[in-house]
Amino acid sequence: MLIGYGRVSTADQNPAHQIDALQRAGVAPADIHIDTASGAKSSRPMLDLALKLLRAGDTLVVTRLDRLGRSVLHLVTLGAELRDRGVGLHVVEQGIDTATAEGRAMFGMLSVLAELQRELIVANTRDGLAAARARGRNGGRRPKLTTQQAELAQQLYDGGEKTVQQIADMFAVKRGTLYGHLDKNTVGVRPCATQRT
Repeated sequence: MLIGYGRVSTADQNPAHQIDALQRAGVAPADIHIDTASGAKSSRPMLDLALKLLRAGDTLVVTRLDRLGRSVLHLVTLGAELRDRGVGLHVVEQGIDTATAEGRAMFGMLSVLAELQRELIVANTRDGLAAARARGRNGGRRPKLTTQQAELAQQLYDGGEKTVQQIADMFAVKRGTLYGHLDKNTVGVRPCATQRT
């Protein structure tokens, strides 16, 4: 069975060209599913429905790859999922058909490119963090309390005269944030047993 899928980005766009191409490829009109959604959106109800309807031996038919996937990585993941389920993929205008050796090779090249893209992103992130550290900046969020504030909070906590909530209120932070700045060896051990933490 052939299941067709198409997508337009906005309601102003007309999917007629895709519908006609899918019908010429042999998809019955009742088996064509069209989404109106940006390519970047992860939620596409008609694609979800089409994928749910596909069974082993069926073929998903689209006009172009950009109508199907949000990114190369998404396409490769989707292609692998279809292959594992025994479902074919036919991309009409780009001549990709996973029922053929050439179509499978094309998808294999896409997976290599997706892996390369992922590795480049990881390498660039690692390089950026190393450059920031070399300039004295660490990654992650800035601490809510300065070093001096954290030291004062620790002194107040160790003194046992104020509750954790009172100390947190002084610095306009949450109790959990304050605990994150306190010495872990002193948390729960305070000189004044009558004070609540």
